[in-house]
Amino acid sequence: MASKTLLVVAHSPSPNTERLRAAIVAGVNTADLCDLGLVVKTPFEAQASDVLSSDAVVLGTTENLGYMSGALKDFFDRVYNPCLEQTRAMPYAAYIRAGLDGTGTTRAITSITSGLGWRAVQPPLILKGDWQDQFVDQCTELGAAMAIGLDSGIF
Repeated sequence: MASKTLLVVAHSPSPNTERLRAAIVAGVNTADLCDLGLVVKTPFEAQASDVLSSDAVVLGTTENLGYMSGALKDFFDRVYNPCLEQTRAMPYAAYIRAGLDGTGTTRAITSITSGLGWRAVQPPLILKGDWQDQFVDQCTELGAAMAIGLDSGIF
């Protein structure tokens, strides 16, 4: 059994956003940490029990009308109360596939995670504008950083 678990909750409604989620997983796997568990779910699949049994979370969303995806909002609506007291100081990171500038989405995620008492381990990774292949590399780096940080006890 893994000593620590990283939960990835990512809304991936398109082939490109699927590539981003896959890059997070690839980054975790390149860290080559045998003792780290990885759980990857869509926001509709993820439950409070997944959060409660994890040690850190990566959130992925598209920017929809200047806000997070409805799927990620639904996830937060369902897990907020059950996780409110038990997940204080949960380390998390977020990536946002933004057609605009990601400001509203960042604000919304920060507001909800602050209410939960979660701790951002870095500013949100905002992948804005037209698609760029470097977005995949950035997500791979984020996945690796989260895995290494969690495994080494940095957070």
